[in-house]
Amino acid sequence: MNQPKIAVDLILKKLTESTEQVKTRVQKASEVLLGPLETDLAVTPYEVVYEEDRVKLKHYTPEKVTHKIPLLVVYALINRETMLDLQPGRSVVRTFLDKGIEVYMIDWGYPTRKDRYLTIDDHVNGYMDAVVDVIRQRHGLPRINLMGICMGGAFSVMYSALHPEKIRNLVTTVTPTHFDIDTGLLHIWMRRTRALEMGDLYGNMPGDLMNLGFLLLNPARLILDKYVGFLENMDKRDFVENFVRMEKWIFDSPDVPAATFRQFIEDCYQKNLLIQSRMELGGRRVNLKRITMPLLNIYGKFDHLVPPEACERLTRAVGSEDTEDLCLNTGHIGIYVSARYQAEFAPKIAAWLKAREDGGKKAVESISATPHRVSRRKKSSPEEKTPFAAASKASPRHPSQKRA
Repeated sequence: MNQPKIAVDLILKKLTESTEQVKTRVQKASEVLLGPLETDLAVTPYEVVYEEDRVKLKHYTPEKVTHKIPLLVVYALINRETMLDLQPGRSVVRTFLDKGIEVYMIDWGYPTRKDRYLTIDDHVNGYMDAVVDVIRQRHGLPRINLMGICMGGAFSVMYSALHPEKIRNLVTTVTPTHFDIDTGLLHIWMRRTRALEMGDLYGNMPGDLMNLGFLLLNPARLILDKYVGFLENMDKRDFVENFVRMEKWIFDSPDVPAATFRQFIEDCYQKNLLIQSRMELGGRRVNLKRITMPLLNIYGKFDHLVPPEACERLTRAVGSEDTEDLCLNTGHIGIYVSARYQAEFAPKIAAWLKAREDGGKKAVESISATPHRVSRRKKSSPEEKTPFAAASKASPRHPSQKRA
């Protein structure tokens, strides 16, 4: 029986070609890494129009305003709102401006030791309410549009339930509202977290410690695969620049005020009060049935932080007759930064808001979604009958001012 012959010459030729390719790639990578790189975040121009304590309100103005109602964007306390303006060509903020929307965005800043006693009530009924009133007064409007992201989305749901007279339309993206699930590892961990003891130990919850926890949720993909991918593409300038931008965003992690962290863990993750309309802020119950304005609820099918099961019950719990669920085939961050969903996510929101601004009767073009998760019930939103003067009462001083 003849032994199969090994084509040694072909193997050596392939190795030689691979070695030459690696050598060329390393040389080009050296030029890229040692040369100038454009890695700045949040380059879209804005103006700070309001400040209180560590909190700032950014204002972005489009070249031509085509939407009558401005949009306030509320990001989470974890990481930074710069995610929405991460890089040229992939900026949610820039897309909103191109669609003619006047955008306001809260910059929560960096909590210090004096902020450790600030609760969710302080953020929702304090800072957020003050910001909403500033925007209403600037534009002479009784109601504005509100968009919340992740933890900021949960805050926006709470705010809309407590102050429905001030919100025209509500958009929630990757927003957890139902926490009694075992789908995501984060939910399992948080139900077993001793938030009080962690507050006593750390004071404010360290952003670096939370980042480590997020990485450990999926270390193979979030640590190993990511850096292997970098090594394979480090000769491509665009890839390297985008990689560095993302790394700068990921590791720009403010601490979370201790009292807020504790309340969010205990009331939401451990007691699941929000979706049951049993949560209380400032002595008032957060009744989701009071959310009667149109609601667009967007989340990711492959989100490992806020899985669909944590989001999809919201539209059934609110009092609105105009709700829409949209489950996109991407993850927690991909909704905002992937090339595919950059071209669909923000334009969808802009079209949805415009349709309701024009009376709520225009059809809104749908985008790629998981069909069985999409539900639409549309009803024209009545025109605001309350005069602005009657609705624009001065906000009380923020609780943090009283403690100073």
